[in-house]
Amino acid sequence: MADNTASFVRNQLIPESPPPSSETGAIKWVRENLFSSPLNIFMTVVSLWAIYSLIINVAPWFINGVWSGSSVRDCYEVLDGATGACFAVLKERWPQLIYGFKYPASEFWRPNLAAILLCIAIAPVLFRTVSRKLFFFTLIYPFLAFWLVWGGTILTSIVAFAGFLVALLSFRKLEYHGFVITLIGGCAAALVCWILGGYLIDLGENFVALPAVPSRDMGGFMLNLILGTVCVSLSLPLGIVLALGRQSNMPIIKWICVFFIEFIRGVPLITLLFVANVVLAYFFPPDTNIDLILRVIIMITLFSAAYIAEVIRGGLAALPSGQYEAANSLGLDYAQSMRLIILPQALKVSIPGIVNVAVGLFKDTTLVSIISMFDLIGMIRGPILASTAWSGVYWELFAFAAMIFFIVCYSISQYSQWLERQLETDHR
Repeated sequence: MADNTASFVRNQLIPESPPPSSETGAIKWVRENLFSSPLNIFMTVVSLWAIYSLIINVAPWFINGVWSGSSVRDCYEVLDGATGACFAVLKERWPQLIYGFKYPASEFWRPNLAAILLCIAIAPVLFRTVSRKLFFFTLIYPFLAFWLVWGGTILTSIVAFAGFLVALLSFRKLEYHGFVITLIGGCAAALVCWILGGYLIDLGENFVALPAVPSRDMGGFMLNLILGTVCVSLSLPLGIVLALGRQSNMPIIKWICVFFIEFIRGVPLITLLFVANVVLAYFFPPDTNIDLILRVIIMITLFSAAYIAEVIRGGLAALPSGQYEAANSLGLDYAQSMRLIILPQALKVSIPGIVNVAVGLFKDTTLVSIISMFDLIGMIRGPILASTAWSGVYWELFAFAAMIFFIVCYSISQYSQWLERQLETDHR
């Protein structure tokens, strides 16, 4: 019996069809994330109701905000009983919120220029696509910024940079003579350069000089920015040294680092700030006037370095022992293996922890208001709210401070996440 069934073989592909509208785009995201289960539906409805209530109650406060006026009474007259914010305090007290109430208004261009140059200086450090030639400007920037913000003769910054450059060159020359000799030799060379440069500063006191601004005249967000950038920049290398010292095979160095890290981590930052304000001056030679900002920078840097040291120690412990063995097999000494092989990998792993410490440190700079330093929070709590013209204006000022700190800290956080993706720290 003959088989009359014939097979059908398609020789052309069926045209692709678009996915259903419920399986793509915003509709799919909403269905899967907001209405995927009864519990999620309930939580979504409650959250939308809370957001709606917040907007309904807060929106009039923003929309009816008054931006012109010389006192809170002017705001009340404009509002005439309606609900609204008195944003006029921000417009009226803007220079004090940013620069403090004593920094000369004619010299505002100096910290402004220093802030612009900061963005240029950190570009080659943050982004690999930026030309490496700008890295030399990055080395110069701290000394240039000091001259711009504090003023005085430029010879002070030149001598300080020369000492730093001499120390760097000494480190490179003595690199093959052991870590201890390299450290002592570099520090000694820098110290000699600074001592000799002190005589040069005395001779050229008026050479390319800007009007000097004492530290007690600095305040506002400028002070928070100075403390944050300087302390983070200094605490990172110091934290690396402490982390390496804690893992050292030399008992004295190891236990000094262990004691320092555990002691600093066990003491609140506010206690260290009081020590910087009252006690630290007694540790310097008699008749020496150590600037208060310098004392605060020393204490905040030591505090932050202890936490960064533990973060980096965790990164070092996360590396497999084969990396250390590979460095030894290449014939590298301790300094070379750490600089070329171990630390680059450990720092990649430690990026989230380092950024967490940096963000916390930047927010903790507001604690200096406790020791009568008029940073952004100190200006709000002190001269601005103490004036009769703006008595009772709280939400507008503290919301402004919160917004500034949120923008800075959120930017740092987003950059760190971008950097993690670039360096692939999760070893995908």
